[in-house]
Amino acid sequence: MHRARWLGTTGVTSGELGALEKRLGVSLPPSYRQFLLTSNGWRNTTPDIHRVLPAHEVGWTRDLDPELVTDWTEGYQGAERVGDEEYFLYGKAQSPTTLRPEYLPHTLKISHTPNATDVYLLNPCVLTPNGEWEAWYLAHWLPGAVRYPSFWDLMNGEYGDFHGEC
Repeated sequence: MHRARWLGTTGVTSGELGALEKRLGVSLPPSYRQFLLTSNGWRNTTPDIHRVLPAHEVGWTRDLDPELVTDWTEGYQGAERVGDEEYFLYGKAQSPTTLRPEYLPHTLKISHTPNATDVYLLNPCVLTPNGEWEAWYLAHWLPGAVRYPSFWDLMNGEYGDFHGEC
C-alpha cells in the first residue's frame, strides 16, 4: 500500500501506451515511455510538483493549459531568439532565460500542481539522436525554464536536487 501511494500505480500496458501515442499522434521518447511502462504517474517529485500525470491525463500544453502558453509566449514577444550555442547548454552553465517560447504550444504537459505554474513539459521540437525529447521544468519563480536533454535527465536532476547534489 505504501509503495502504491509513492509510485502512483503500476505501469501502463503496451496497448495503453500505444493508445496514448495514437491519441497524441506521436511516438513518445524512450525514457518517458519506460517511465509509463513502470509507473503510470507519480506523486510529489518535489514540493513544487504534486503529480506526474497518469497516461490518460497527459496532453498537449496548448490544449490542457492554454493560459500557461499565452502567459509565457506573450511575455517573450519581441525578444531576440536565443542562438543554438546558448540554447543547447544544459546543466550549471544553462540560464533559465534561454527559453524558446515558440516551442511551448508544442510541448507535452506531463505534470500538474494545483494553483501553480510549476510544470514538467516534454518538448518534441528538440530531439536527441536516440529519440529523446528535451524536458523542461517551467516555474512561476523562474525567469524561464530549466531544460534537460531528456525526461531521464530531468528526473535525475530532480533527484540530485532532493539530495542536495546539485
